[in-house]
Amino acid sequence: MIRGRNIFKRYINERGRGPWVLHDASFHIPAGVNVGLIGANGVGKSTLMRLMSGIDTPTHGVIESDCRISWPLGMNGGLHGPLSGRQNAKFVCRIHGLDDELHERLEWIKEFTELGDNFEKPVKHYAAGMRARLRLGISLAFDFDVYLADELFAVGDRRFNRKAREIFREKVDEATLIVVAHQERLLKEFCTAGLWLHDGKAYWFDEIDEAYKYYSRADTDS
Repeated sequence: MIRGRNIFKRYINERGRGPWVLHDASFHIPAGVNVGLIGANGVGKSTLMRLMSGIDTPTHGVIESDCRISWPLGMNGGLHGPLSGRQNAKFVCRIHGLDDELHERLEWIKEFTELGDNFEKPVKHYAAGMRARLRLGISLAFDFDVYLADELFAVGDRRFNRKAREIFREKVDEATLIVVAHQERLLKEFCTAGLWLHDGKAYWFDEIDEAYKYYSRADTDS
């Protein structure tokens, strides 16, 4: 379960306080329900994902959970350029207490990412697609109660994306998924419920089709 109560969020920029990204948003995401996070560009979808994962905090309000939540899979950042792919993966594994399974996890990540010898080279020399594969591979090497996915399947060619989707589907069969994606087809493939962000608020829908109806109507009216 993840619950947000009266969430406000804005950022400080060079001009001072920015506008409110989230403004008194409240929501309750029950366990075992896969949720599509829907809304126009700039309404705070990625911000809310960071808040739920704990890598960012609300300006005001509280987010509560009683489960193990992933970092936002697919989101940029989180890799250290001077370190190799293996060293980056080892660092994350050790943070999560997987010393006893370290070798097996690292070999799984290397095989999944298909980086080959590049797995031993500094990440700063990776192309964008290679970094995306490494981030995804590290993420999928762990078991979470809730997976947060931000534009997850844009990490390679069709064959690699198909492999990633199959593995990810196996993961979420035993967990909850909260996903941001621009492709409506992808959201409906993985999600049953919808959380629509609009004007700083969050609106829950038991059916993702209903969420899209309201989203489309608001987009047409604006």
